[in-house]
Amino acid sequence: MHDSDRLARLLAAAFVAAVGLAVLSLGVSRMMRPRADHADPDRARYPMRGIDISAHNGLVDFRRVAADSVAFVFLKASEGDSFRDATFDDNYFRARQAGLAVGAYHFFRFDCEGWRQGDNMLRALAGKPVDLPLAIDIEEAHNAAAVPTGEIVVQLHGMIDYLRGQGYDVVLYTNKSGHHRFVRGRFSDMPLWISSFTNPPISRADWLFWQHSHSGRVRGVAGHVDLNTFCGDSAAFRELVARSQATGGER
Repeated sequence: MHDSDRLARLLAAAFVAAVGLAVLSLGVSRMMRPRADHADPDRARYPMRGIDISAHNGLVDFRRVAADSVAFVFLKASEGDSFRDATFDDNYFRARQAGLAVGAYHFFRFDCEGWRQGDNMLRALAGKPVDLPLAIDIEEAHNAAAVPTGEIVVQLHGMIDYLRGQGYDVVLYTNKSGHHRFVRGRFSDMPLWISSFTNPPISRADWLFWQHSHSGRVRGVAGHVDLNTFCGDSAAFRELVARSQATGGER
């Protein structure tokens, strides 16, 4: 074999190896890349912006939030049958003073009785009027494992019935996995607050609120904050607020 042939073969082998390494690196980088946690709604179609807040967000300047074209906020009120968010009362009063439409949400525990969770949420509210339906947060993350779906659904029914029995409208918050496991075919007639980073957020299902980002930025909140949008224009939003206040929020 001539030296020129040997050199050509070596160069060809090196080229093939370099291409293979590049393809492998691209595949690994795609596998290691964090999942996108943000989507952009059409603001011409969905102009009403909102956020959801808990103690994890620290001290929030709600006046600056309201000035950043945010119309509403859901505040964490409670969890399970005894836990209360330590910042709920303070967040509630300051958000109301800032002119935001205020809602409350409860993190639903799979291993607690539903009616007791409803009672805990209303005790956290302690008669404070709300402007939005009470939200029940149903998700598998950070929840009890190995609880049968049927038992979770029974307790969820219990909480919904308890809150409705006290005159409140209820909205169910969940992600696509939770919607498939707990909501679809069981609570399809209930208002839905869907967490999704695709646009549209969910197929073959209506939604009332859409949590479209876990990495949003809003003036008045340090760090990332969850972003939400309402399914409708400002007139429809005012109608929702009036209805929520009339059915339980202003008691």
